[in-house]
Amino acid sequence: MNTLSYKTISANKATADKQFVVVDADGQTLGRMASKVAKIIRGKYKANFTPHADTGDNVIIINAEKIVLTGKKWDQKIYRRHTGYPGGQRDLTATQMIEKDPRRLVQKAVKGMLPKNKLGAALLKNLYVYVGGEHTQEAQKPTLINLNDLI
Repeated sequence: MNTLSYKTISANKATADKQFVVVDADGQTLGRMASKVAKIIRGKYKANFTPHADTGDNVIIINAEKIVLTGKKWDQKIYRRHTGYPGGQRDLTATQMIEKDPRRLVQKAVKGMLPKNKLGAALLKNLYVYVGGEHTQEAQKPTLINLNDLI
């Protein structure tokens, strides 16, 4: 009996087939887009998904300034941070953040949907967000995907 025939093969960083994909954020709802992008970065759409390894794809998001928030979230959604000094709590609404840097709004949404550990920090480096329709990863030959086709 061949005992090697029924061993589970676990993917790792060396055996992962990582590719670059482009996502157009024009008209996409922020949360729904971020959850699907987080699944792509994590590798959950691949057959060789391994929870403890970076087997997902690299994602390039273009047109970050054209995302959509539903309801009154543009004025009511608050992003809080703290400077570390007494009385140093700072608030920004989604409108203020998209005026300041639209890339941060998308990055924070995707970061919140990745694991909160060393793997999540490493996976976040596979995300590239750009304002406008141009990006600098042309040499990697990225493929354009439609998020509406994913579950």
